[in-house]
Amino acid sequence: VEKYYRDSKLCTIGEGTSEIQKIVISRIIEKEV
Repeated sequence: VEKYYRDSKLCTIGEGTSEIQKIVISRIIEKEV
C-alpha cells in the first residue's frame, strides 16, 4: 500500500490530479484489504 501511495505522490508532482490519485489509491487499498 505504501508503494502505491508513494508512486501516486510522485505522479501528483508532475500532474495536478491529486484528488483522482487519492480515489484510485483508496479503491486499491479496499481491494487488497
